[in-house]
Amino acid sequence: MKLTKEQWTRRTFLSTLTGVGAGALFNPFWSLANNDIDPKVAEIVAKTMSIDSHNHIDIPLNAGKSPSPTFDLLGDFKKSGLSAICLTFAVDYQKLENAGDAYNRFITGLDGIDVLLKENNLTRSMNLKDLTTSFKKKKPAIIQSVEGGHFLEGQIDRLKIAYDRGLRVLGLLHDNDASVPLGDIYTKPPQWNGLTKFGAEVIQECNKMGILIDLTHCSNKTIDDALKISTKPMIITHTSLDTQLGHNEKMAQMMKPRLISKEQAKIVADAGGVIGAWRHLTDTPLDYVQNIKALVDVVGVDNVCIGTDTKISRALENKNPFRLGENTNQIWQNQEAGFFYTVVDSMLKTGFSEKEIIKIAGGNFCRVFDAATKKH
Repeated sequence: MKLTKEQWTRRTFLSTLTGVGAGALFNPFWSLANNDIDPKVAEIVAKTMSIDSHNHIDIPLNAGKSPSPTFDLLGDFKKSGLSAICLTFAVDYQKLENAGDAYNRFITGLDGIDVLLKENNLTRSMNLKDLTTSFKKKKPAIIQSVEGGHFLEGQIDRLKIAYDRGLRVLGLLHDNDASVPLGDIYTKPPQWNGLTKFGAEVIQECNKMGILIDLTHCSNKTIDDALKISTKPMIITHTSLDTQLGHNEKMAQMMKPRLISKEQAKIVADAGGVIGAWRHLTDTPLDYVQNIKALVDVVGVDNVCIGTDTKISRALENKNPFRLGENTNQIWQNQEAGFFYTVVDSMLKTGFSEKEIIKIAGGNFCRVFDAATKKH
């Protein structure tokens, strides 16, 4: 039976989080990360389970290689003020030429992340209880995500393998079609009239298993088809309204197909979904917060989250500097404080209340994550 938005929300979920904020109010791991932060900002950061719903780390996908042991993952987390990230990678950046390439890269990526987490004494969070436990212990939390179902290669049983390895967020599509397509991509001409039969099968299996589906990169028709068949809430982790085009006309023209219309955003929200505000097309933290506000004005404060599509950390021996906007803690020029401190400061200046900030920063994501991963 199709669940309503109200059935996923709010009283039971909020009672789950009660006590977390009070216990972590002056959590030293987060609040002392930046010495010159406004005390009000530091207080909100410390009490908020803040989650970036779409974040990357450069993980080698070639067999036989592993992440460098010199990632300063904990230091980068501490500076950011974030409590958790959905750590994602994609296997289709380089052309998939042979059968098995996608799956092999997927497994190699997970193996690399296993090494990275072990080196930093971290584990993957499988559900909301794990997230809250990590928050109480002042430890960063990792939610395993992958961008695109390419690794399945038409084999639905691989979802169980992925689930057992800790996958809890599946981006249905990415930039390139999988060898067995799952649906139409929003930056390509439609070929499948929305969701494919295999795409529908994947969504239904994820619903049963407890994997949250991310509909970023899906065409409107694919999104609509997915929402009709899913029995669990879904998320679009990184986009913004197509009215928020920034100040770079050339970049706006390129990015517009990746943005969401007001009408489509309402469809997602009315189905219980949450939309992550993207950092693209923003030159300042206030620009980014305006993107958040624009989404809130359309879909309401209960249906917006954070989804930067940045990288929390990079191996220290990598001599290539982060491009401006790529590093989570250096998205905007002259940004001094870490990401979440900077965003909270701008949200307060824009008129958001503490309660609204806590919802957008993590509460809304936690609600859909809990509903999607909870066993019924």
